[in-house]
Amino acid sequence: QVQLVESGGGLVQAGGSLRLSCAASGHTFSNYPMGWFRQAPGREREFVAAISWRIGNTYYYAHSVKGRFTISRDNAKNTVYLQMNSLKTDDTAVYYCATGSVAGSWDLPDEYAYWGQGTQVTVSS
Repeated sequence: QVQLVESGGGLVQAGGSLRLSCAASGHTFSNYPMGWFRQAPGREREFVAAISWRIGNTYYYAHSVKGRFTISRDNAKNTVYLQMNSLKTDDTAVYYCATGSVAGSWDLPDEYAYWGQGTQVTVSS
């Protein structure tokens, strides 16, 4: 059974940084793409970033985070990371990592079969 466990969320002031981690188990981590999504209260879950599983990774970012967030993965540790810099109050949300056999659009939640429980990120002004 695939399990994803996020960590690293917290409270940070605007302009600050956080690094989220997502530890995966129960599948061959290196064979699957990994994604980060977020959901703010009253809003739909939205795509943040994704990384492919191929050698010479391919990266995908939402326009709102491009240049500020960096996704990376360590296949030896079965872990994916999201480095978040220059945080804004609009980045406040619960952040989820996800994985699955993405066959279509990388930014669609329905493409990901497995999800973590989420970690809260709160950015204060």
